[in-house]
Amino acid sequence: MNDEITGNAEPSNNEAEDELVEEKPTPVETEGVSDVEEEISTSEAVTIEESGQDLNFELTEEIRLLKEDVLRARADVENVRKRAEKDVASAHKYGLERLLQELLPVKDSIDMGLEATATAESIQPLREGMELTVKMFSDFFEKLNVRVVDPVNEKFDPQFQQAMMTEVSSSLEEGHVLRVMQKGYLLNDRLVRPALVVVSKAE
Repeated sequence: MNDEITGNAEPSNNEAEDELVEEKPTPVETEGVSDVEEEISTSEAVTIEESGQDLNFELTEEIRLLKEDVLRARADVENVRKRAEKDVASAHKYGLERLLQELLPVKDSIDMGLEATATAESIQPLREGMELTVKMFSDFFEKLNVRVVDPVNEKFDPQFQQAMMTEVSSSLEEGHVLRVMQKGYLLNDRLVRPALVVVSKAE
């Protein structure tokens, strides 16, 4: 009776171990993956290095061009400065040439008037010569846009006139210019010299 089989037979240890064994990648498969990863890493490194070299070249070229632009601009500014200095020097040296050309005829007229006094038998020629000289001066002032301030009988204006004294007048209202002691002048409407005047006052 002992030889009878009781219950189901348990699986052998070898069979259980076979079931628990997991499949592992073969060494050949692992080595292939590693090679691919290494190739990708190397390719990326090469690409990054090339990109860095390209960027470095572009930056170097841009810096070189900027330096050239700065040097060119500096040279242009220096040339402009030198031309300006030359023009200013020429203006200082020859700026009065036109003024002299306008004054020379007036000087000639004065010289001729003085020569005429030596042989003049009458004052009339001298007077005519002086009138001609004054006219030449007036024409010259007109070319320069110079206006005379001669405010006889006008209301006193301290902006263009300087009162030297006051004087009682029965012909003018108080505060008017009775006489002009020295004429004033304006250059382009800017006061160069005020007129020196005598101002009227009430009795």
